[in-house]
Amino acid sequence: MNSVRIIGGQWRRRLLSFPRQVGTKPGFRPTPDRVRETLFNWLGQNLEGCVCLDLFAGSGALGFEAASRGAARVVLVEDDPLAVAALRANQDSLGAGAEVEIVRQDALEFLRLLAPPDSAFDLVFLDPPYHRGWIERLEPLCSRLFGPETLLYIESETALTGFGAWSVARQGRAGQSHFHLLRQKLIR
Repeated sequence: MNSVRIIGGQWRRRLLSFPRQVGTKPGFRPTPDRVRETLFNWLGQNLEGCVCLDLFAGSGALGFEAASRGAARVVLVEDDPLAVAALRANQDSLGAGAEVEIVRQDALEFLRLLAPPDSAFDLVFLDPPYHRGWIERLEPLCSRLFGPETLLYIESETALTGFGAWSVARQGRAGQSHFHLLRQKLIR
């Protein structure tokens, strides 16, 4: 088994395990501790009451980290059956009941079926596999679904200057990954 640890909140230091077969799949890269620490410093350590979507959940590191830090609801979307089984096992081991929902579905299909008020997310994590055109395919759907208060966190293979109606508020780089926190552009 491979594992990543939760770095803050009620489940601090707890491990999230996932099968080696998932960890060796192309495009599967759990967000490193250092990047998650930076992201949650940007967001503030407490996500009390937030509603979050982790669209490419993978190991669940981002979503479980948000739940650990007080998010009221976290939806983890993943289509790989081995990863989904690991997410459910981690949900059980953490005792993450009502606040964490796991959905086995393709990310684009999930967004296509999503409609208000189900699309009222405070924070959306987008960490898709690299070099497959996901960012370009996601932008029109995100622009249609998410409101002006929704924050987006995006990991990508290149630096972004924006994403539809969102502009980059903070950004960083770790190895081959560029990570961004985006807010909607203000229209004056």
